[in-house]
Amino acid sequence: MARVSKKENAFQANLIKEIKTMFPGCMVLKNDPNYIQGIPDLLVLHNDKWGSLECKKSADAEHQPNQPYYVEKMNNMSFSSFIYPENKEEVLGELQQALEPKRSARVSRRK
Repeated sequence: MARVSKKENAFQANLIKEIKTMFPGCMVLKNDPNYIQGIPDLLVLHNDKWGSLECKKSADAEHQPNQPYYVEKMNNMSFSSFIYPENKEEVLGELQQALEPKRSARVSRRK
Protein backbone atom coordinates (compact mmCIF):
# COMPACT_ATOMS: atom_id res chain seq x y z
CA MET A 1 0.00 0.00 0.00
CA ALA A 2 1.34 3.42 -0.95
CA ARG A 3 1.87 5.81 1.93
CA VAL A 4 0.22 9.20 1.60
CA SER A 5 1.85 12.18 3.29
CA LYS A 6 0.02 14.51 5.65
CA LYS A 7 0.69 17.32 3.19
CA GLU A 8 -1.01 15.37 0.39
CA ASN A 9 -3.96 14.46 2.65
CA ALA A 10 -4.46 18.13 3.59
CA PHE A 11 -4.22 19.19 -0.07
CA GLN A 12 -6.77 16.54 -1.06
CA ALA A 13 -9.22 17.49 1.72
CA ASN A 14 -9.09 21.18 0.74
CA LEU A 15 -9.38 20.27 -2.94
CA ILE A 16 -12.55 18.27 -2.30
CA LYS A 17 -14.11 21.27 -0.53
CA GLU A 18 -13.14 23.55 -3.42
CA ILE A 19 -14.58 21.16 -6.03
CA LYS A 20 -17.86 20.90 -4.12
CA THR A 21 -18.05 24.72 -4.11
CA MET A 22 -17.28 24.93 -7.85
CA PHE A 23 -19.85 22.28 -8.77
CA PRO A 24 -22.85 22.51 -6.41
CA GLY A 25 -24.57 19.16 -6.09
CA CYS A 26 -21.62 17.18 -7.40
CA MET A 27 -20.35 14.00 -5.80
CA VAL A 28 -16.65 13.57 -5.04
CA LEU A 29 -15.71 9.96 -4.37
CA LYS A 30 -12.38 8.82 -2.93
CA ASN A 31 -11.17 5.66 -4.63
CA ASP A 32 -9.69 2.76 -2.68
CA PRO A 33 -5.97 2.62 -3.51
CA ASN A 34 -5.92 -1.08 -2.61
CA TYR A 35 -8.59 -2.09 -5.12
CA ILE A 36 -6.86 -1.24 -8.43
CA GLN A 37 -3.35 0.10 -8.02
CA GLY A 38 -2.89 3.32 -9.98
CA ILE A 39 -6.53 4.43 -10.28
CA PRO A 40 -6.77 8.20 -9.58
CA ASP A 41 -7.61 9.29 -6.03
CA LEU A 42 -10.82 11.19 -6.75
CA LEU A 43 -13.81 10.67 -9.01
CA VAL A 44 -15.93 13.79 -9.58
CA LEU A 45 -19.51 13.20 -10.77
CA HIS A 46 -21.42 16.26 -11.98
CA ASN A 47 -24.71 16.10 -13.85
CA ASP A 48 -24.08 13.59 -16.63
CA LYS A 49 -20.30 14.06 -16.74
CA TRP A 50 -17.30 12.87 -14.75
CA GLY A 51 -13.62 13.49 -14.21
CA SER A 52 -10.87 11.95 -12.11
CA LEU A 53 -7.95 13.50 -10.29
CA GLU A 54 -4.72 12.01 -8.98
CA CYS A 55 -3.57 14.22 -6.10
CA LYS A 56 0.10 14.83 -5.42
CA LYS A 57 1.71 16.96 -2.72
CA SER A 58 3.95 18.70 -5.27
CA ALA A 59 4.87 18.78 -8.94
CA ASP A 60 7.95 16.64 -8.32
CA ALA A 61 6.23 14.00 -6.16
CA GLU A 62 6.83 10.44 -7.26
CA HIS A 63 4.21 8.68 -9.36
CA GLN A 64 3.25 5.16 -8.35
CA PRO A 65 3.31 2.36 -10.94
CA ASN A 66 0.30 2.45 -13.27
CA GLN A 67 -0.80 6.00 -12.29
CA PRO A 68 0.25 7.60 -15.59
CA TYR A 69 -1.43 4.73 -17.47
CA TYR A 70 -4.80 5.15 -15.71
CA VAL A 71 -4.74 8.96 -15.82
CA GLU A 72 -4.16 8.83 -19.58
CA LYS A 73 -6.75 6.07 -20.12
CA MET A 74 -9.42 7.92 -18.11
CA ASN A 75 -8.55 11.23 -19.79
CA ASN A 76 -9.25 9.58 -23.15
CA MET A 77 -12.69 8.56 -21.82
CA SER A 78 -13.66 11.88 -20.23
CA PHE A 79 -11.25 13.97 -18.13
CA SER A 80 -8.37 12.96 -15.87
CA SER A 81 -5.27 14.72 -14.62
CA PHE A 82 -2.56 14.78 -12.02
CA ILE A 83 -3.20 17.72 -9.70
CA TYR A 84 -0.86 19.38 -7.19
CA PRO A 85 -0.63 22.84 -5.64
CA GLU A 86 1.49 24.23 -8.49
CA ASN A 87 -1.05 23.37 -11.24
CA LYS A 88 -4.30 23.36 -9.24
CA GLU A 89 -5.86 26.46 -10.84
CA GLU A 90 -5.08 25.28 -14.37
CA VAL A 91 -6.42 21.75 -13.77
CA LEU A 92 -9.57 23.01 -12.05
CA GLY A 93 -10.19 25.27 -15.05
CA GLU A 94 -9.83 22.28 -17.38
CA LEU A 95 -12.11 20.20 -15.13
CA GLN A 96 -14.69 22.98 -15.25
CA GLN A 97 -14.60 22.99 -19.05
CA ALA A 98 -15.00 19.21 -19.10
CA LEU A 99 -17.90 19.08 -16.62
CA GLU A 100 -19.95 22.15 -17.45
CA PRO A 101 -22.73 21.69 -19.99
CA LYS A 102 -21.92 22.87 -23.47
CA ARG A 103 -23.73 26.07 -24.27
CA SER A 104 -25.20 26.09 -27.72
CA ALA A 105 -25.05 29.26 -29.73
CA ARG A 106 -28.29 31.18 -29.64
CA VAL A 107 -29.90 31.72 -32.97
CA SER A 108 -31.57 35.07 -33.39
CA ARG A 109 -35.14 34.80 -34.65
CA ARG A 110 -35.63 38.53 -35.17
CA LYS A 111 -36.44 39.79 -38.63
